Amino acid sequence: MKGVVLAGGSGTRLHPITQAVSKQLLPVFDKPMIYYPLSVLMLAGIREILVISTPTDLPLFKRLLGSGEQFGVTFEYAEQAAPNGLAEAFVIGKDFIGEDDVALVLGDNIFYGQGFSKTLQQKATELDGCVLFGYPVKDPERYGVGEVDASGKLLSIEEKPETPKSNKAITGLYFYDNEVVDIAANLKPSKRGELEITDVNLTYLKQGRAELVELTRGFAWLDTGTHDSLLEAGQFVQVLEHRQGVRIACLEEIALRMGFITADECYALGEKLAKSGYGEYVMAVAKGQI
Repeated sequence: MKGVVLAGGSGTRLHPITQAVSKQLLPVFDKPMIYYPLSVLMLAGIREILVISTPTDLPLFKRLLGSGEQFGVTFEYAEQAAPNGLAEAFVIGKDFIGEDDVALVLGDNIFYGQGFSKTLQQKATELDGCVLFGYPVKDPERYGVGEVDASGKLLSIEEKPETPKSNKAITGLYFYDNEVVDIAANLKPSKRGELEITDVNLTYLKQGRAELVELTRGFAWLDTGTHDSLLEAGQFVQVLEHRQGVRIACLEEIALRMGFITADECYALGEKLAKSGYGEYVMAVAKGQI
């Protein structure tokens, strides 16, 4: 399975902050926002990742992330000239995806929960069609919503319904088999001129090959698209890290735990950041102190 991070858009809800820098490069407490979705893909065992962003912002992502070799992965980059819908990621990434399955994660989504890595790896291995991840919210009318029956079977998907059939919002993480490339290529643009991810999901649902995995109590899903939600996400990460003494979405640590790099390589990465608490943490992880 390959991974795609969609980090485009103009971040208008965060203006004026995002008039000069990509939203996904803003800090969420102690690290850039894009570290969080990247960590999800790495926890799923994915080592080939495509970062899609605007022509203006792409050089900044390349400067931050490089080739990915330092984390034992490979980063490639592609441009999305205009925000033409989430499903355009599969059109842009067609050559990168090739004949593989693919995971798409939005660059402003944060996921945190016990056993998440195991769930991701299991669903990636068992994939037959489409796997969506649902999260209960108090205002489902703001999201794409998935309805399931008593056995957990996905019955319907609606985009921002006036009368939601459930409180399960579909998050910004999606697993697809390779058919998604052809599905996206044949989509008709919406009235807004966009290739909608909901239309992709509905295609799989009609085939009977769409599954909704519920992220239940004790799990956190955060969208950092507004000033308030960005601040709340930073506070959430700060509290967890200070209380537990561990760092969320530390790519160096994840690379080590997943076996992508050695302890010595991890320590060397920490040394480069040694003047920061983040660098000290990475070195401590490498030495087995955490």
